[in-house]
Amino acid sequence: MAPAKNLFSVALCFCLVAFSLICINAVEVSHDGRAIKIDGKRRVLISGSIHYPRSTPEESLTNGKVSETDFGNSVKATVYATNESSSCFLSNANTSTDATVTFNGKNFTVPAWSVSLLPDCQNEEYNTAKVNVQTSVMVKVQNKAEDEPSTLKWVWRPENIHDALHGKVDVSVNALIDQKDATNDASDYLWYITKLHLNQDDPVWSDEMSLRINGSGHVIHAFVNGEHIGSHWATYGIHNDKFETKIKLNPGKNVISLLSVTVGLQNYGKNYDKWHAGLVGPIELVSKKGDETILKDLSAHKWSYKVGLNGWDHKLFSDASPSKWASEGLPTNRMFTWYKTTFKAPLGSDPVVVDLQGMGKGYAWVNGQNLGRIWPSYNADEDGCSADPCDYRGEYTDTKCVTNCGQPTQRWYHVPRSFMDQDGVNTLVLFEEIGGNPSLVNFETVVVGTACGNAHENKTLELSCQGRPISAIKFASFGDPQGVCGAFTKGSCESTNDALSILQTACVGKDACSIDVSEKTFGPTDCGDSAKRLAVEAVC
Repeated sequence: MAPAKNLFSVALCFCLVAFSLICINAVEVSHDGRAIKIDGKRRVLISGSIHYPRSTPEESLTNGKVSETDFGNSVKATVYATNESSSCFLSNANTSTDATVTFNGKNFTVPAWSVSLLPDCQNEEYNTAKVNVQTSVMVKVQNKAEDEPSTLKWVWRPENIHDALHGKVDVSVNALIDQKDATNDASDYLWYITKLHLNQDDPVWSDEMSLRINGSGHVIHAFVNGEHIGSHWATYGIHNDKFETKIKLNPGKNVISLLSVTVGLQNYGKNYDKWHAGLVGPIELVSKKGDETILKDLSAHKWSYKVGLNGWDHKLFSDASPSKWASEGLPTNRMFTWYKTTFKAPLGSDPVVVDLQGMGKGYAWVNGQNLGRIWPSYNADEDGCSADPCDYRGEYTDTKCVTNCGQPTQRWYHVPRSFMDQDGVNTLVLFEEIGGNPSLVNFETVVVGTACGNAHENKTLELSCQGRPISAIKFASFGDPQGVCGAFTKGSCESTNDALSILQTACVGKDACSIDVSEKTFGPTDCGDSAKRLAVEAVC
């Protein structure tokens, strides 16, 4: 689809919803057995309007004749007209240049890569780039109820994987099973276990053997005869991933234990429900003898299966669990280890997060409530970030406005206050799958540190520190300010009255404030016919 059509199609869907918000009326709603009727007419309802008595000027949008006027440089007017009414859209598909057009005898400024809505083809009710919005920069505050992490005293115990490593499992099939079918959504973890009897006169036997696994899960941990021989993380987006690692077998009996781990299942895409999960095979022994490669397919062997973790089955995350925990010799960077500590809930009512810096991958519980999967050691790609200001104009790609390159994709995890005892002792339990160090774990609260606002002329700007007072106004300018939150600068034109002083008087000391963005408030500008806006950075 061409960029201009792509922009307009997406914007039209969005704008139809906006129309429904603009045109709210008291209406009579009924049903004639075939369709919804509003004020006696069958109507087409847009988006969430079926839940509320909203209607839109859909007569012109759905039944009107469509015409276009091309102003050049990717700027167009699209008119939907009937004999009774008309509705118009002004679109600017240019990715960098704003446009001022004369339409129906009026001048309209349409910012780059945006669409303006004119419900009556005379007055602009909305523009997709002129959104009056507050950007809140959140900051994290240490737990003032106690001095963490030093006050957190950890105990631990290993996950019992003995039975899986030695093949002591009851359920067996002479085939590889889809992990979704085996686990039935009960666990991310599924053990695939087979016993292999191999003599030294077997054609595949050599001093240079490896185990090759074809899987479509996300993580594989491989063990042979109770020893860990390697782990593998699949590449994102690849559904048939190969993992090959060197293997040393004993003459005679051997036990191969493979733990397949999923991190959620696909829920979109063509035939996503038919995609396999886990170790789909083949699973092969690979032997190198000079220039010769010999394969032994193990896929049809007798495979035994165990769903889930022993500690999960015994509810080690629950306070009611009778299991014993060790307080001495706390291990770090050890696979398949459970950790537990107690803590005091952070003071106040601000949202709470737990900082899991130092941990690898696994799960977390607070007072027996599951916080979900954790993977703080999974880092974003090193490349792709830019020091340039973020600019979403133009067709979307996942390379735009990339931040935190090389950093953990998630380090802080939300802990609902309803999970915690505000006045008592709380318990945190972590299951560590790949190895980590809990000594840096701590609880913090999240508050608004900076509140930035952008509002265009003849709109209202609302600023709020969400329950905390506005302590200072760091920047304010009415005209054509440049930059983004945290890096605003004055533009080439500005109001005669000092916007900073006006905002300080109106907002400092208050939890929230509203400002009429107009020359009546800030005085005339030397911006001419250019669109004017107010940019503010407030400190909470």
